[in-house]
Amino acid sequence: MQKRNYQTELEELIEQLQSEGRRPTLLVHACCGPCNTKVLSSLSEAFKVTVLFYNPNIHPKPEYEKRRDTQADFIVAFNDKNGTDIEFVEGKYDPRRFFQATKGLEKEPEKGKRCEVCYELRLQEAKKFADEIGCEYYTTSLTVSPYKNTEAVNTIGDTLDESQNGSQSQFLHSDFKKKNGFRESIALAKEYDLYRQNYCGCIYSYTSRFGGMGKLAIPSENKHE
Repeated sequence: MQKRNYQTELEELIEQLQSEGRRPTLLVHACCGPCNTKVLSSLSEAFKVTVLFYNPNIHPKPEYEKRRDTQADFIVAFNDKNGTDIEFVEGKYDPRRFFQATKGLEKEPEKGKRCEVCYELRLQEAKKFADEIGCEYYTTSLTVSPYKNTEAVNTIGDTLDESQNGSQSQFLHSDFKKKNGFRESIALAKEYDLYRQNYCGCIYSYTSRFGGMGKLAIPSENKHE
């Protein structure tokens, strides 16, 4: 069975929208500022974009705040430079939701089941918020990174659309890493002098890369019972 080319599907949709003279509203879930550079540079002309920074997986809180501020500052700079009208919204930071959702999956490898649960947690919130503010589409910057499972992200988006009757927002398929998208995101992050993190975000990705919990130990209120 031939694999879907999600990026081609996105490009064909954009071409269709532009031929119709339409610029629909889009909610972009941002995993981080550097990855979202590529997404916003690709979509801001074709869509009226609102960025949602919702990432309860990021640990510890100072790291979360640094990534949030990086994303917010980039949007201001990008708007100023390009004359775009991208809006920024911060979701609720509640790490307990991440720890509860991934309970029992602590030893899963990167790109495994724990990551898929994390994708779904964030995409659920993105779809919910897209519906609340009346966006026609929603998507995520997660597919920029070669360290994320693009097939899983797009499949989760399809499943959410199929399972939530009455929802007006539609998942926008993507594979932003295609056509050197990841390299482009790195170049843009350097151009805008953005902070670039050196681990995915959660405590498990940190320990997988660096070993040991150290000062990143799970806060007692978030530990599994």
